[in-house]
Amino acid sequence: MKTLCEIIREQVAANYLNLETALKTYDRNALVCGTPAWRYVYHTIHSADKWFFNPFDYEEPTFHEDGIDNPDNPCSVELSDNELLSYLEKVKQKTFAYFDALTDKELYECPVGCEFTRMDLVLIQFRHMSIHTGMLNGQTTERTGRFPVYVSPHTADRLKKGFYDE
Repeated sequence: MKTLCEIIREQVAANYLNLETALKTYDRNALVCGTPAWRYVYHTIHSADKWFFNPFDYEEPTFHEDGIDNPDNPCSVELSDNELLSYLEKVKQKTFAYFDALTDKELYECPVGCEFTRMDLVLIQFRHMSIHTGMLNGQTTERTGRFPVYVSPHTADRLKKGFYDE
């Protein structure tokens, strides 16, 4: 029987695949609420980097500029899709290592200095990633008439046929 942490890790792995697919199919400069879509990609990755673990004990990545994580704020930095994919991979590996070391009992506990349990943080972030991935996929579907593949832990092989659900 799988532990809760193993089940969560599988579901989060699928979420990361879905976000990666969205990033590989979106129009980075398409405006979403007046902001280029790439800013929402960064916002989503940055949030996963911070909120899966403990948002009150977090060190910003070296390329981070104050406010870049909020798409409503202007910023002078522009990250390429390759930089975003690289950041996504680092955050994904950090997340997997975290879940591999976490116990089910620890899901009920709050990290030091955090008001939320680890399970709260997981669910908050899972929802957040899903919302923004869906938003990006909606933008892609509107632009191309094609829907990016969306996978579950048991259907990840669907990506072998390409990035679109056809």
